[in-house]
Amino acid sequence: MTKFFPLIFILLWSSAFITTLPIVLNSDPFSALAFRFFFVAVCFYLIAIFKKIKVSVNFKNLTNSFSTGILFHGFYLGGVFYAIFIGLPTGIVALIVTLQPILTNILAGYILNENISFKQWIGVALGFTGAVMVIGYDAGSVLPMDGLIAAIIALIAITISTIWQKKVSNDIPIIINNMYQAVGAVLFHVIIIIFIFEDPFIKINLEFLFAMSHQVFLVSLGAFSILMYLIKNNSASKTVSLFFLIPVVTATMAWIFLGENLSLVDVIGFIITSIGVFISTRKQKVH
Repeated sequence: MTKFFPLIFILLWSSAFITTLPIVLNSDPFSALAFRFFFVAVCFYLIAIFKKIKVSVNFKNLTNSFSTGILFHGFYLGGVFYAIFIGLPTGIVALIVTLQPILTNILAGYILNENISFKQWIGVALGFTGAVMVIGYDAGSVLPMDGLIAAIIALIAITISTIWQKKVSNDIPIIINNMYQAVGAVLFHVIIIIFIFEDPFIKINLEFLFAMSHQVFLVSLGAFSILMYLIKNNSASKTVSLFFLIPVVTATMAWIFLGENLSLVDVIGFIITSIGVFISTRKQKVH
């Protein structure tokens, strides 16, 4: 069963973009995310109680968990949800944020003093070339510019969050870390709703509840748990290399389930970007 975990992870991670659309059709993005992570926090808390794991942490670990939770679940998912909410196609959103491994490689060279190989720079060039092909030069007139900006903010947020996690790691159980990340996300989205976003709303219906259940249980609890398992078992590099499949899988799901069009230029752009991400993130051979 465990040999199928990478495939299951990619399918669940990609499907999150698909179930975002029915959610934002029945809710504003920030109310939906506050709703989602409230239940995610409760679920992790109940798991901690069941496993008799201590939930109290020191101020430093609490701050780190809150900060990464706000970056990942706040700015990243907030940007993704808002971009789809105002009409940016899910496939385009997935393509933009999946450039995260490339951007991480660029920043890691300066922040973490990691060596960036020539092949990784080739991957960077290919990744952004494919993105430009798909997004197009007339993005302002064809695609909502606010949506593109939101997706780029999401890309930057997940990149910074990744770098942060590499530099500062909590010495607390993953379940507790995830719980406080979810709490931080709830507080972030509630603040956005109160002070920034106008007219928050949630329509509780079967479509919303089905999509939200998918994101709470299969994505926030399922996909992340599988990722943790893969990393724990020294399969992190293989998992990261699989991320290049997300834009293609998401675009295919969007075509099947949401009726979004796939042009020849889209397909070529997705392929080029996928190759770029793969080259940038694959493990280098040791000679």
